[in-house]
Amino acid sequence: MAKRPQPPTLDDLAPDGHDVAADPHLVYATLRAKGPVHRVLVPESGEAWLVVTRDAARAALTDPRLRNDIRHSSSWHDDGGHAIGRNMLQADPPQHTRLRRLVAGHFTPGRITALRPRIEAIVTDLLAALPHHGAVDLVSAYALPLPVTVICDLLGIPASDRAAFHTWSNALVMPENPERATSAATELTTYLAELIEHKRRTPDSDLLSILTATATATATATAATATATGDAPPTREELLGMTFLLLVAGHETTVNLISGTLHALLTHPDQLDLLRAEPELTGAAIEESLRHNSPVHATAFRFAAEPLDIAGTHIPAGDAVLISLAAASRDPLHFPDPDRFDIRRAPNSHLGFGHGLHHCLGAPLARAEATTALRQLLHERPTLALATDPATLTWRTSTLLRGLTALPVRVG
Repeated sequence: MAKRPQPPTLDDLAPDGHDVAADPHLVYATLRAKGPVHRVLVPESGEAWLVVTRDAARAALTDPRLRNDIRHSSSWHDDGGHAIGRNMLQADPPQHTRLRRLVAGHFTPGRITALRPRIEAIVTDLLAALPHHGAVDLVSAYALPLPVTVICDLLGIPASDRAAFHTWSNALVMPENPERATSAATELTTYLAELIEHKRRTPDSDLLSILTATATATATATAATATATGDAPPTREELLGMTFLLLVAGHETTVNLISGTLHALLTHPDQLDLLRAEPELTGAAIEESLRHNSPVHATAFRFAAEPLDIAGTHIPAGDAVLISLAAASRDPLHFPDPDRFDIRRAPNSHLGFGHGLHHCLGAPLARAEATTALRQLLHERPTLALATDPATLTWRTSTLLRGLTALPVRVG
């Protein structure tokens, strides 16, 4: 059987001199015009089928033949022994259902409403620390510390450890090189294992203590009961993976959402003026930002458990599939004038939080943090403006995420 030729990367498909990290949407538009599904090479990950239209993306996101468990990949050999990867993002039912049920009750709209006073207090403190004149980087001074503080509060991560945790997280989700990503995984796994053991010995009221207590119950629950009820407590490896996922997903995406929304508004002054005149549009501005500049760029890889068809393209068993939420959310068949940032856009059925079984569990929390951050910032700093040429801004990218490295602004 003849070997398939190596497909192009997104950079290969871009015009000469075009920076795909700064603007991937030109390449996505070109691909969409040619069809819904394309074979591409993802650097450091290998070949995959890239889904770029909204209809095909929604269909793929709910197709039970596409699995998140890497053991369905034709190239899988072993997981390398990294327990940090055993989480619900990389699991399928019934394991995914069981793991999600363990934490779903902590991210309901009611629970997030109860968290709002704490979110507002953190935002107030961050705004008080911003200068009233001159320039400041809103990523490091505002967009980053808010979600880091919230998720670490929720999980019970000591304040003294939060800077190190964010460094590890960055190295894993947007790696500079494979070696640094591997060492970060080892360091973070060691840290989380020690923290979980500490929570086991001295529990508190935080979510990690609750999960640890649940895992400890494994020793007293029989396998038969656990299997019959579907409520088996998490194993040690699953607890590590759950903690890692909640920590990383609980802040990286929201950092990019807050900074990306501010970037969109500051580079679209008509929309910023509109929002200042009608602050009740804050929620709509966040939704349009999720569509226009998806902080979660694509799903985690999925793998064909059997041969299947996606929008007329045959996907052999074992092949990887990458669903581009960013490309799907600018599909002109569903979003008129898709490259226009319009906070009055309606309807706005973007895929920024995914769709189906793996729809983002933390969506209510992310929306609450982003709307609070945006509303209070624009109220407290009414003359906010970019302090640099937008063309000089740089973006961090990975297979899954995309966000600004910094957002320098003038605050007065």
